[in-house]
Amino acid sequence: MTARESTSTVARPLRMEVSGLQSLVAALWTAGYRVLGPTVGEGAIVYGEVRTIADLPAGYTDEQDAGHYRLRQRDDGALFGYNVGPHSLKRFLLPPRERLFTTIRTGKQLAVEPEPVPTEKLAFLGAKACELAALLTQDRVFSSDQHPDVQYLARRRGMFLVGVSCTKAGGSCFCTSMGTGPKVESGADLALTEVVTASEHYFLVEIKTAAGADLASQLPLRPATIDEQRQAELRIADAATQMGRHLSTVGLKELLARSTDSPHWDEVASRCLSCANCTLACPTCFCNTVEDVTDLAGDHSERWRRWDSCFHDDFSYLHGGSVRASVKSRYRQWLTHKLSTWIDQFGTSGCVGCGRCITFCPVGIDLTAECAALQARTT
Repeated sequence: MTARESTSTVARPLRMEVSGLQSLVAALWTAGYRVLGPTVGEGAIVYGEVRTIADLPAGYTDEQDAGHYRLRQRDDGALFGYNVGPHSLKRFLLPPRERLFTTIRTGKQLAVEPEPVPTEKLAFLGAKACELAALLTQDRVFSSDQHPDVQYLARRRGMFLVGVSCTKAGGSCFCTSMGTGPKVESGADLALTEVVTASEHYFLVEIKTAAGADLASQLPLRPATIDEQRQAELRIADAATQMGRHLSTVGLKELLARSTDSPHWDEVASRCLSCANCTLACPTCFCNTVEDVTDLAGDHSERWRRWDSCFHDDFSYLHGGSVRASVKSRYRQWLTHKLSTWIDQFGTSGCVGCGRCITFCPVGIDLTAECAALQARTT
């Protein structure tokens, strides 16, 4: 069994005190991992380096709706009592900008030096279920036999993932519609559920892989009681009833495929700024471009990959102009790919219901509402 394979070593969930979370963080650093997790910064909950649990957003939650994000104080000391922030795991596996190779000219000779394969081991603490589902979706994109992405796969192989099930849902969340949450079912090495009561604060721990079992053996854990398991399950179930959005996916793939000429696209385009915020915040969007830079002497050049977006006018540029010159055509392309043709390509939807595209759209365009409007026009 490899470290990434699932394990049934421990069938029964375990209980870990808050102090045990500090032991978990310390064990990961000792094992050579750089630990990243939720931190408060820039007026949001963003991924940052976590060396102690004091770095976590204790007592913070997020208030989210269409075009709206605010941090708020909770009335308890929950460490993971938020939903998702503007950052996703994508930015660490597929960095916003990275060098691919360097070309050096010496006389009449050219030497191409590929960028070294990443060797840093990253551990993520607090990945939510939708985030882990997005990661598995990205794996399908970059792990194909025909075009494997060496840089992505090197980073992915060295990762350790500690997932945290959601015990609250946000105003933009609809993971239940996509079957991706709120409970962490797969994609993590360890899965935690935080339980905070008037008298207790602890975590229910589920071991998901052999690597998770190895780390758990170093932690202060004991078997969880039936009541402790029930308390965790009740909180996850409660989160499932709090979804701020819903997306009806029955027949949606086919609807989008035949709605190319729907007048609703003009209505969306009248509001869309084509700013690309939705694609940059999305944890599964992977559009990128490459650019070459040279020195003035022409002896040194570099090729860089950077994030791009199908909302940019020049993204579909061919000789003579852009294939999708209008905002209408670009929004239609994005939504149809995300919820329809992505399934043809990768066998799954390109949306995990995290709601980031709704929250971080400056004009509050709501993917779920636009799909509902398209569905209403056909009934």
